[in-house]
Amino acid sequence: MSQPNAFICDAVRTPIGRYGGALSGVRPDDLAANAIAALVARNPGLDAERLDDVILGCANQAGEDNRNVARMALLLAGLPEAVPGVTVNRLCASGAEAVAIATAKIASGQVDVCIAGGVESMSRAPFVMGKADQPFSRNTRLENTTIGWRFINKEFAARFGTDPMPTTAENVAEKFAISRGDQDEFAWNSQQRAASAARSGYIAEEIASIPVVTAKSTTTVTDDEHPRADTSLEALAKLKPVVRDGGTVTAGNSSGVNDGAAALIIASEAAITRYGLIPRVRVLGAAARGVAPRLMGIGPVAASQALTERLGMNITDFDVIEINEAFASQVIACLRELGLSQHDDHVNRYGGAIALGHPLGMSGARLVQTATHQLQQVGKGRALVTMCIGVGQGLSIALEAVA
Repeated sequence: MSQPNAFICDAVRTPIGRYGGALSGVRPDDLAANAIAALVARNPGLDAERLDDVILGCANQAGEDNRNVARMALLLAGLPEAVPGVTVNRLCASGAEAVAIATAKIASGQVDVCIAGGVESMSRAPFVMGKADQPFSRNTRLENTTIGWRFINKEFAARFGTDPMPTTAENVAEKFAISRGDQDEFAWNSQQRAASAARSGYIAEEIASIPVVTAKSTTTVTDDEHPRADTSLEALAKLKPVVRDGGTVTAGNSSGVNDGAAALIIASEAAITRYGLIPRVRVLGAAARGVAPRLMGIGPVAASQALTERLGMNITDFDVIEINEAFASQVIACLRELGLSQHDDHVNRYGGAIALGHPLGMSGARLVQTATHQLQQVGKGRALVTMCIGVGQGLSIALEAVA
């Protein structure tokens, strides 16, 4: 008996907001609820009572996104109480992991139709207070949960290091000889590609606008807030390194700290027929692999090689490649190791996280959505979605257009 196929039938996302920007007043459960509600509204044939699961990625889960944000969001979106929800955390790839889990559950015959996606409000990530090390201690400390390490295990730090994300990017740049010029050029290209996609209306097709309600007014956010279309190579070259003097990693050639949510319908052939859904792409498979934490940015190489080997494919079999732009240095290193170039037109054709932003739990789902959108436009071909992950991992997902 053959395994059921899993298909992505539709996908929407919120705009991506800057840190402290237009979406900073929106709770993460409300961000996710907006994406889920928009997705369900676009597919009136879907019987919400029969949804088997809602699986969302979220990397923080220390503030308003605690207590299983997937479950809270689906209820806020108006889905029936009978619909279950689960939140998963693979840090930067949490949204992609949600897609992989939904696909695996369908392929194993456990479920027929799921909503998968991801959410992150990095603006609203709280400070948290650790408990005292001893009774009646007068000492305490606050940890910032926005991104990176906190409550560090001393043995882990001694054995594996706890380099901040920008430092891992410098490590990759040094090990793989990625120049500052190449990084800035990659970042500029990302901005230009995203700007072109926005002007053409391509990006707007992916977005469901979101209302932002304050005590004084209600506004509607419709566009991504992070891109800087007016930047230049000269402006990027003037930015100071963020890790060390003489370094190559800057704010300009790194991804942003952002807010946003995305949601996708993933269904079996039986569910597609039952609910009148439109299969856009078939999910061919997913793979995750670990790498050294200090070189976490190289994770997509190991994951992509594992996935292509499992599928009997080569990197040249993909017509679309979406690789998360955590840092320009790590993307360039991964591309070179995979036999690709930063100038390849089919790699991040419409820009990436350097331009659009990187809401941690959302980004993987957004990349899958963008790859699906591109394959749907062409009507044929295959796509590879791949990401690096903090603490040293990579995750890759392969998709195929439905003719």
